[in-house]
Amino acid sequence: MSHLGQKIKDARKQKGLSQEELADSAKVSLRTIQRIETNKNEPRGKTLHLICTALQLNIEDLAVYGKEEDKTYHIALHLSVLSVIILPLGNIILPLILWMPKKNKIIGLHKVGATILNFQIIWSLITFGIIILATLFKVMHYSGSSMLFYIVILLYLLNCSLAIGSAIKLRAGRNRSLYPSLIKFIK
Repeated sequence: MSHLGQKIKDARKQKGLSQEELADSAKVSLRTIQRIETNKNEPRGKTLHLICTALQLNIEDLAVYGKEEDKTYHIALHLSVLSVIILPLGNIILPLILWMPKKNKIIGLHKVGATILNFQIIWSLITFGIIILATLFKVMHYSGSSMLFYIVILLYLLNCSLAIGSAIKLRAGRNRSLYPSLIKFIK
């Protein structure tokens, strides 16, 4: 509860609004704003929607009801990508299994998981496409098939380094993922 009141207060101050101005804009009483910001009341439903609209905020970004912070789970999600070394498509299957049940229960996990899965889908399509192409070149006795296999090895190294690098950054307290956001299959 304390986080929500503080977030509303911070957002109000960032917009340069007084409590009275926010109350007028949100069409709620001044006392309601005061009680929310001092954590005596927690806004729900329509009140939260009105305040977020007045502050031009997204409710999902502001409200974290029932969500917990779990850096260890985030790290496990990043490192689950490494399962591709043992299991083809493990880089998608294991992160998906970890992400689905907890995506709305852990702060920030929905976005991070979606970013990881989107990257892994693209990475898998490219990597397996090159493997198929290299195999066809090998069967047809074209030169260059060995070069394509070296590219696949580089892609595996890139994928593993992104997973490990993101986990290390997260452990060090920097929450930014190293995965580029290319195409959003999962939102």
